[in-house]
Amino acid sequence: QSCIIHQIRNSTKYISYKDRKEFCNDLKNVYRAPTEEVALTELDNLEEKWGSKYEISIRSWRDNWDKLSAMFKYPEEVRKLIYTNNSMESYNRQLRKVTKSKSIFPTDESLLKMLYLATMDITKKWTMRTKNWAQILGQLSIYFEGRI
Repeated sequence: QSCIIHQIRNSTKYISYKDRKEFCNDLKNVYRAPTEEVALTELDNLEEKWGSKYEISIRSWRDNWDKLSAMFKYPEEVRKLIYTNNSMESYNRQLRKVTKSKSIFPTDESLLKMLYLATMDITKKWTMRTKNWAQILGQLSIYFEGRI
């Protein structure tokens, strides 16, 4: 998993319960940093403090940094939107649920129609509004000009 939430879960499973709260507070300085440079400095600080005790957790952040640091290219509003990929995973799970009951589709077009209809049903349940959506949409329009 390459989102912040999954990375946090993965790294905290190696942390002792008595240290978890303090470790997570120090870890927040990494993923909530305003820039990638500050985040790397905070990761160094985290490693200095906890590295000898929880090397595996710190190494996990270092090994996945290329994927995790992509969010620092975007402004704060967009980062909150891409902080986790749970919504995308949920959508994919719902599509798999629809397609796994059929072993073979007669044509590619029939598969596309099935996925389209499933998407229409799935989107009816998307009722929760995203906080500051107008501002996020404006930022996305700037970063992905001509695509939104």
